[in-house]
Amino acid sequence: MHELVQSLLDNESPFGRLMTRCGIIIGANLMFLIFSLPVVTAGAAFVALYHVMLKTLRGDGVVNPFKQYWIGFKTNFKQATLYWVLLLLLVAFGAFDVRLCQEFGGVFRYVQYALYALGIAALIITIYLFPTMAAFANTLPNLMKNALYFALKKPLKLLVLLFFNVFPMYLTYSDLQTLPLYAFLWAFFGFGAIAMLGAELLLPEFKPYLPLVDDCGDFILNEEDEKLWADSPQEEVSDALKESGGGHEKTEAEILEEMKKLDGF
Repeated sequence: MHELVQSLLDNESPFGRLMTRCGIIIGANLMFLIFSLPVVTAGAAFVALYHVMLKTLRGDGVVNPFKQYWIGFKTNFKQATLYWVLLLLLVAFGAFDVRLCQEFGGVFRYVQYALYALGIAALIITIYLFPTMAAFANTLPNLMKNALYFALKKPLKLLVLLFFNVFPMYLTYSDLQTLPLYAFLWAFFGFGAIAMLGAELLLPEFKPYLPLVDDCGDFILNEEDEKLWADSPQEEVSDALKESGGGHEKTEAEILEEMKKLDGF
């Protein structure tokens, strides 16, 4: 019985890995709440959240969420904040125009529909831009183009991401009596859980364009200390993995040789 419980609680067991991932989500969610309090920094806070989740999924699933969050936040602060401020201004301008269209009526209703369509487009780009910015280094216009490309590439994933980014928030404010409960869930793990779901769905689309990493999530480098990519020669990748100590299963002869050295033979 003791061995069963010990194996269940082991970090390498399915239950242990699940608990580790839950701890990462909760820790990153806490950091997100702290770093998004000034409101103007919320864009960078979202990108840092996705940075933690992508780092977790690309490695062995064990990362320091607080350290990785800070790395993601400071790396993407300028671009993410610039986009977030522009988005807030766009939302304020759009809301003001919609109110004017509702007051004037008539032909202005068509303008109102156009504003709604523009808002949906901005929402889609925003949902995809934050994980794209966390995964790639590029200029803001190019990152927005890439985000739109990934959004249109898999429409089904787009619908899933739209649902999980919009419906929970709608549900939160649909019943004011349960608002405290939903607020607790958001503060505890809500934002982190949605970011993890988004990272799970988008990482397969990102992988062909990302540098290769080993089991620990570190970049695989060649002899010139350059990052290797998915289209790099397989022999070069294998050699780099052997040098880094990963991706190479030792033979029985190699194990015996190392044991002899340890025993002083």
